[in-house]
Amino acid sequence: MPIIDLPLEQLKIYKPPLTKRGDFESFWKENIKLSEEQPLNPVLKKMEYPVKKIEAYQLVFDGFMDNTPVHAWFLKPVGEGPFPALLHFHGYGSNKGMVSEHLMWVLQGLVVMSIDIRGQSGETPDYAKYPSGSITGHMTKGILDKNTYYYRYVYMDCFRASKLLTEMECVMNDRIGVMGMSQGGGLTLVTVALNGKMALALSEEPFLCHFERAVEVTTTDPYLEISRYLKTRPNDFEKVFETLSYFDAMNFAPDIKCPILMSVGLFDVTCPPSTVFATFNHIASKNKELAIYHGAGHEYINVHREKNVEWVVKYLLE
Repeated sequence: MPIIDLPLEQLKIYKPPLTKRGDFESFWKENIKLSEEQPLNPVLKKMEYPVKKIEAYQLVFDGFMDNTPVHAWFLKPVGEGPFPALLHFHGYGSNKGMVSEHLMWVLQGLVVMSIDIRGQSGETPDYAKYPSGSITGHMTKGILDKNTYYYRYVYMDCFRASKLLTEMECVMNDRIGVMGMSQGGGLTLVTVALNGKMALALSEEPFLCHFERAVEVTTTDPYLEISRYLKTRPNDFEKVFETLSYFDAMNFAPDIKCPILMSVGLFDVTCPPSTVFATFNHIASKNKELAIYHGAGHEYINVHREKNVEWVVKYLLE
């Protein structure tokens, strides 16, 4: 079987030094403070949906700083509750999906909120202004300054979504899980680190991890957006990776304390296995598992869906 990254025995112990700058914690504490001073202004609009065991709503709330309207599904079982909940984040360039994609969770008795990440293919626009040029895509928007970088707004939109869920009367605020694959997996890691009140994290083949290694070994987008940027602007190398250090999910890993299930495909060239192991090995939670899939690339793995169900039942439903 070909090796596309490090051998498995090396991956299992791969734990590179964190790349946090000295003001990493204070930077994110200030962002949280700014977010909590900003009203969420949620608006719910009920939809007609043919499955009568659920109630489906279109939800909009104010995004971080610039009031970008963040669009989401808010789906709940019929009744007052309160119910446990799942917050879902989608992959890079995708969207919140169709209501039917989330039915399996709602029919088990969970509230589901699935948001459209700003500026990607869903309904959420992006009102942020980026002061410098960028490569096509999102990875290099505002990348020369941590305060103007695209993912500053995205991470805080996700944090705001988690705060909004805890404030919903129909939600059990001590039984909220966060889940996603690829970009959604990386956003899951960051969100549970920023909001320490989440009860579960399900992070599949996470993106946004260990940027230095990812840019060094990956052969596909989205990480190649960074490589293409550096090809045209090589003098920005140090500044680019300084900015990225504030957004590297690996640097958030020591703040993840809730139960967490992750997955990795050993043939994944989009999110190289070493970037996933590096992040997993820094996670502080005493209840963590990394499911390893031999021969799998960057893809949905049906077997892993069964593990997600087991963890949701154990930590949110029982």
